[in-house]
Amino acid sequence: MSPFADDLASLKDDMIAFIEGHGMRRFPGLVDYEEVQSVAWKSEDNPEGWKDFVEIAKACGAPFVTMDAWRLETEEFDSMIERLRHAEFSSDYLEDAQWLRAYIGKTGFVQLGFAHQGVMMVYEAAAPWYERYQSMLEMAEDLSGLSLDEPGPDDEP
Repeated sequence: MSPFADDLASLKDDMIAFIEGHGMRRFPGLVDYEEVQSVAWKSEDNPEGWKDFVEIAKACGAPFVTMDAWRLETEEFDSMIERLRHAEFSSDYLEDAQWLRAYIGKTGFVQLGFAHQGVMMVYEAAAPWYERYQSMLEMAEDLSGLSLDEPGPDDEP
């Protein structure tokens, strides 16, 4: 069970106030693990672990922390549903995905980061439904690219 609420908007607001209260600035940006060397913060399911993360950033002399947040928008949800609707073998997944409609407008993911000695230190928080949304989104993308009628690159014409 996740230590976080279904909507991380208030957590994001608390983070902003805490960061600014420590005299630090925020740099809007997402740390992409595939692009830069990084270390993920392990908070041991402590929902207040982000405060320790910010304090360590300050103690390391970081002039700013990166910050990114993601909120489920109607357009993104509708796009995922549309992909599932048009994909083969997706009726079960479509039913599964519909329950995510309740989270439209809610913040599901927040990330903080700071650079230290060439490595990005990263803290992430996700609402319990966010991982499910990501899985459904990947499923929709995979299924929408799958077609039984067209030959693949390894098939003979």
